[in-house]
Order: sequence, then C-alpha cells, then structure tokens
Amino acid sequence: QVQLVESGGGLVQAGGSLRLSCEASGRTYAMGWFRQAPGKEREFVATIKLSNGSTRYADSVKGRFTISRDNAKNTVYLQMNSLKDDDTAVYYCTGTSNIFTYARGEYEHWGQGTQVTVSS
Repeated sequence: QVQLVESGGGLVQAGGSLRLSCEASGRTYAMGWFRQAPGKEREFVATIKLSNGSTRYADSVKGRFTISRDNAKNTVYLQMNSLKDDDTAVYYCTGTSNIFTYARGEYEHWGQGTQVTVSS
C-alpha cells in the first residue's frame, strides 16, 4: 500500500494562490487530486501520468490550476491560482497503479486530505 501525505492547504483570499504537495511512499503510475466540499460529492480536479507528464483537468479548474511532478522525490504538486469561493474544499491526493484516469473508483491510494478555504 502506497502512503500519500498532503501538505500546503490553508486559508487564502479570493484571487490568491496556494500550492499543494503530495509525497508518495512508493511508486505509482499516475497521481491526481480530488476535492470534496461540504454536502457535495468528491470530484475530480487533476491528474498526471508520472512517466511522461501527461495531464488532465476538470473543466472548472482549467487555466487556473496546474499539476506537476518531481519523480525523484515521488512528489506531485497542485499549483492553484485565481482561487474562487467555489474552490473551498478538502483536497485529496490520489494514486493509481496502472491507469491514467479521472474516474474516482479507479484510484487505489488516498491521502488524508488537506483543507483549502477561500474567503471573499
């Protein structure tokens, strides 16, 4: 089982930026971020294939969020710019062993989550 540890959440004003980090204890095929706001389903945010850096994003974050990776450190980042109230949620780091996807059910490894709160 791969352990995932997130960091970097916090409180930020609307329009501001935050960078989330996620360190994995082992190798994965792809890593991603999901988020869950109070009373809502957990939703896909972004994913990256570790071998070649291919990425996919939810429409709601395209152009504002950037996912990247440092394979030497087994770490994935989520740079979040132009943050909005709707981005307030718990952000979860995820990993898969053999598939590059936005489907929540395909992700085997999950972090504990980090809170991001955007204030207007």
